[in-house]
Amino acid sequence: MVHREKILNLTSCLRRSPPIIMTTSITRAIVTGHTRGVGAALAEQLLSRDIAVLGLSRSRNTALAQRFPQTLEEIELDLADPSRVAQWLAGDALRHFVDGAHSVLLLNNAGTVQPVGPIETQDAGAIASAVGLNVATPLMLASAVAKASVTASDRRIAHISSGAARNAYPGWSIYCATKAALDHHARAVVLDANRALRICSVAPGVIDTDMQAEIRGSGKEHFPLRERFEELKRNGQLSSPEACATQLIDFVLSDAFGEVPVADIRELTQRS
Repeated sequence: MVHREKILNLTSCLRRSPPIIMTTSITRAIVTGHTRGVGAALAEQLLSRDIAVLGLSRSRNTALAQRFPQTLEEIELDLADPSRVAQWLAGDALRHFVDGAHSVLLLNNAGTVQPVGPIETQDAGAIASAVGLNVATPLMLASAVAKASVTASDRRIAHISSGAARNAYPGWSIYCATKAALDHHARAVVLDANRALRICSVAPGVIDTDMQAEIRGSGKEHFPLRERFEELKRNGQLSSPEACATQLIDFVLSDAFGEVPVADIRELTQRS
C-alpha cells in the first residue's frame, strides 16, 4: 500500500526548493519518484548529462541536491493525491521550469504495485491511491507539460510501464489495469498528431528495486507467482536501476523514440 503522510495544508505539501539557477542546457526533464530506485538513477544520469531536472516526489533526494545544486529543483508533492497535484499544476512552477527550453522531457516513473491480492481483499483506499499514482498523475502531468512547453521544438513523454500492462497476472489486477491505462493513453495521444510531441509507454524489464522486494514479500495467497520473482533474484536476473536508467535515457533521447507508442526496453536492446 502506498504510505501517505497526513498533510495538514497545501503549504506543507508543496514545500519548494529555492529557485534554481538555470544552466545553458536547452534540454530540461521532469522526473517523478526521483528519490529512489529507477527514478533516482534517471535523475542522476540526466543531471550528469547536464540536463536540468525537476524532481517530483513526497520527499527530497538530499544526495543529488548536494551534487547538483544548480540544476536540480525538487517539489515535495504527494503524487498519489490527484487533487494536490492539480493544485500544484495550477501554479506557475512547471511553466517557469520549462520556459526557454528547446527540448522538454517528462519521465512518468513513480508507481506502486499495491494493492496485491484477489479482488475481494483489495482496500478501497489503496485502489484509489494506486489509480491516482499510476494513472491520474501521469496523465495530468503529460497534459500540463504539453501545455507549458508549446514553444519547445521537441517534447517527449515517457510513461514507465510494465510487462503487466500487456500480460495479466493473478493478484495484480490493479497494477495490470493501471499500467495498461498508460499504454493506451500513449496510443491515443499519438493519434492527435500534436506538434513536436513524441510519446511512448515503455516497459523497463524486471529491476532490482524496493518494489521487487515488496513483490517477493507478498504472501502466496495474494500473489501466486511469487516464487518466479524469487528465482529471478536468486539467479541474478534482475537489472540494476542504473543499467535500466541508461537504457531508458538513451532510448528517450534517440531518434527512434516515439516511432511506436508502446515499447519494451528489453526488445529494443536485443534489436540494437
